Amino acid sequence: MDNFFETKVFKKKKDILKEGAICQDLFFVNKGCLQVLYTKQNGTEQTIDFALENWWTTDFAAFSNRNRSNFSIRTVEPSEILVLSADAKEALLKEFPILERYFHLIFQRAFAASQYRIKLLYEHSREDLYYHFRDNFPEFIQRAPQYLIASFLGFTPEYLSEIRRKEFS
Repeated sequence: MDNFFETKVFKKKKDILKEGAICQDLFFVNKGCLQVLYTKQNGTEQTIDFALENWWTTDFAAFSNRNRSNFSIRTVEPSEILVLSADAKEALLKEFPILERYFHLIFQRAFAASQYRIKLLYEHSREDLYYHFRDNFPEFIQRAPQYLIASFLGFTPEYLSEIRRKEFS
């Protein structure tokens, strides 16, 4: 299966997909951590997702249609990524049709996680969002910088610092 994937190694804070570029690749995190983000109209970056080891990520809508990406994907730490191009994915599925089910389950889980995140955003206070994230995803708290976690949760790094101060007082 190695002939379907390209292994790439990236330093910290390197874009592996840029917003506006044609999205032709799926990314599997072999080692490291990735951030999925976009630039808001006011110029600030908004984190919408993270990916750790053994997770797949891309701009799924753009990848499906080979369109321009609405998102950038950046390394949070030095990372080793397996890159599966759209053409290589088609060839992989022709040779190993059973993998169609595997990818279906991966995308189904990703969609379910997105739906659950939207529910959390609507139903919980910002402080509760942080506690939920901290309790359910401690690996991100330890590995992602505070400003990225704040961006993902939809608030400023200063507000996150305030929550954490309350937590330890």
